[in-house]
Amino acid sequence: MTLRFNRGTPRRAVVCAGLLLCIGALLLRLGLLCYTDALPPSAMVAPEKHVIGPDHKTYEYNRNMPLIFIGGVPRSGTTLMRAMLDAHPDVRCGQETRVIPRLLQLRFHWLKSEKESLRLEQAGITKEVLDSAIAAFTLEIIARHGEAAPRLCNKDPLTIKMGTYVVELFPNAKFLFMVRDGRATVHSIISRQVTITGFDLSSYRQCMRKWNSAVENMNEQCKKIGPSRCLRVPYEQLVLHPRSWMEKVLKFLELPWNETVLHHQDFINNGISLSKVERSSDQVIKPINLEALTKWAGHIPDDVVKDMADIAPMLSVLGYNPYENPPSYGQPDSLVANNTRDIEKNKETWDQRAKELFKMGSSNNNNNKDTGFDKEPSDNQDNTT
Repeated sequence: MTLRFNRGTPRRAVVCAGLLLCIGALLLRLGLLCYTDALPPSAMVAPEKHVIGPDHKTYEYNRNMPLIFIGGVPRSGTTLMRAMLDAHPDVRCGQETRVIPRLLQLRFHWLKSEKESLRLEQAGITKEVLDSAIAAFTLEIIARHGEAAPRLCNKDPLTIKMGTYVVELFPNAKFLFMVRDGRATVHSIISRQVTITGFDLSSYRQCMRKWNSAVENMNEQCKKIGPSRCLRVPYEQLVLHPRSWMEKVLKFLELPWNETVLHHQDFINNGISLSKVERSSDQVIKPINLEALTKWAGHIPDDVVKDMADIAPMLSVLGYNPYENPPSYGQPDSLVANNTRDIEKNKETWDQRAKELFKMGSSNNNNNKDTGFDKEPSDNQDNTT
């Protein structure tokens, strides 16, 4: 076939090209409109995101997924619980993110300040906008700071202080609230020099009062969240009877039973990553044992012991006897008793392993102190900026 060109052909070609461009633009616009209609009215981007796991599977994450949050006063067994869950093949908790509770506290301070609330309102930052942004940030941190897994878990102890807000953001999330005898918790904080804003590490009395206030707030949050969404786990009973308590925990989380949760020490640095700057890391490399249960006894000043029931009434609320020193928490399962004997027999070996895994430098180095960490929302601050 012979194609003939004449003087009018260039003009017709330009017109045809213009028409094609207009049609293409219209189709593109219609496609975008159809895509936008498929999203929630307030959405600017597609809500589904995903990560690729070590098994090469694709795992989607979104606000409706059943996230697991582990909370409690620091030094109450949160690291042990996260290590035991991390040993489960379907779960990934990972190290503390530290940024999530700080973000939640920042929101608290914004809303607490009338000036800041007004600024947000005037800037068009409504509750819905702020909630969406905080949820997106939190979800990205949880999903991407470790390997992908079918169930994602976050262990930032103080997140539970804002637990009711967290379940607003993530309606299918569940909390594990770790509780421990406050005397043991405070002794651990003081003896290990865990710097927490508001805690005076030179005063057992003051620290017990701060523990009481913090745990009371957390307990109220757990009750408001409700028993179907928040499970209180006593550290002492978890240590004494790990099988029965982990059966309760996994049933609560709707996870299948797996024996690996009783042997987390076998997966340290081989599936369970530990942070060299978390103070509990050197302890959870060991199997579940009785070492830490009553180490506090005999270290608390007599005048504080005498007034304990008045200083820390939450001890009784949580089921601890403030007049027993040390109290009887119960008899351990044979697995735990055997683990404890093995650790005592091979103490030097375990100590050496801890030194090799966690060369943290001198604990007296002020650069290791986290003076801004674990700040309570009530400890503020300055709302003048």
